[in-house]
Amino acid sequence: MAVKKGPAKSLEAFDQKFTNDQIPELSKATFHELACIAESVYDNIENAQIPAVSISSRTKNNIVFDETLGVWKYGKDQMQRSAKSLDGAYMLLRTMHTVDFIKQMMATKKSSTLREMYYISEGWGLGKFHDQQDSDKLVEDLEIITKKMREDFKLRPEENGASVIGNVTIEEQTRDGKSRTINCRDDVGDSGYGIPYNVEKEKIKFKEADADFVIGVECGGMFDRLSENRFDEKNRAVLVHLKGQPARCTRRFVKRMNEEMKLPVVIFTDGDPWSYRIFASVAYGAIKTAHISEYLATPGAQFIGISPSDIINYELPSDKLNDQDIKALKEELLDPRFNSEFWKGEINLQLQLGKKAEQQSLAKYGLDYVTDKYLPEKLAEMRILKR
Repeated sequence: MAVKKGPAKSLEAFDQKFTNDQIPELSKATFHELACIAESVYDNIENAQIPAVSISSRTKNNIVFDETLGVWKYGKDQMQRSAKSLDGAYMLLRTMHTVDFIKQMMATKKSSTLREMYYISEGWGLGKFHDQQDSDKLVEDLEIITKKMREDFKLRPEENGASVIGNVTIEEQTRDGKSRTINCRDDVGDSGYGIPYNVEKEKIKFKEADADFVIGVECGGMFDRLSENRFDEKNRAVLVHLKGQPARCTRRFVKRMNEEMKLPVVIFTDGDPWSYRIFASVAYGAIKTAHISEYLATPGAQFIGISPSDIINYELPSDKLNDQDIKALKEELLDPRFNSEFWKGEINLQLQLGKKAEQQSLAKYGLDYVTDKYLPEKLAEMRILKR
């Protein structure tokens, strides 16, 4: 491994060791940030200091609202990963191996899943990871320190992106480097356009959108209902299946449609605490990915899901809250992302009711009720649909 050759005298010398002409220009900027981490470790060693790196504390108490970006991000609290302890020394060793592995992928124009990187570490001797949770956490650390995304590191998750149905035309880069134009309504089957893990501008360009808004739908059954009932065509909507807690590429795709195509976003979920967190991850950013909220979150997104008030107003079939639900709701009352009159009122109401309900409970009134009455009423109240 290249970093074993000795301390770098300067960042320029370090970059000369670690980069070469095979690495594309876009990747060189990312790798330069990673190289700075390794150089700081070398500098510590050269100056007879214990190697260490500082990183933002990833706790709920260190989440602050960024007024400029309109998202929740990590604050100023820092924690240190140091070779003063054996675990810290192993972490720094794994960091060096990981940086070198990323460089190799950039040079060979390859990518790896997070799972593959975990298994590749089996060949790193003392630097191998004990489990994938450790390797995933290290990648998140690198994102926080470099202010880059793991997609920039050529690392991708196992999960796929969601599906899209609507009159949006995109230009996608194919595997052989050619471009193809796809309309996400006319050129796709019943399952819609599948969002790839990389949705950045070098991969996907938005060409045209003949639509008025985007609606993210939590569950597959409801996405299929809206698609079958032609909700997208009748209401000039773009349907996005979130697939539960949405993948990063899905949140990024939605954000780009909002910013580049000027389409408002609404999120349609079940009426339970876990679904509220799905909405929060899209609109405000998730605690786990607060370091890149400005890339993933859509601050203007609005909640249109089943609310506790809906359980009463629409007399919906419901289930009893379990202990985990109650605990999660109480935690959300302390979560800064839910610090608004609407959310406090609805969460407290739900705790009083002791009930939760699914999107598909609307089928009580028939298969077309959700598309003919419930959603149009809600969207009209939000002034997204003009009726």
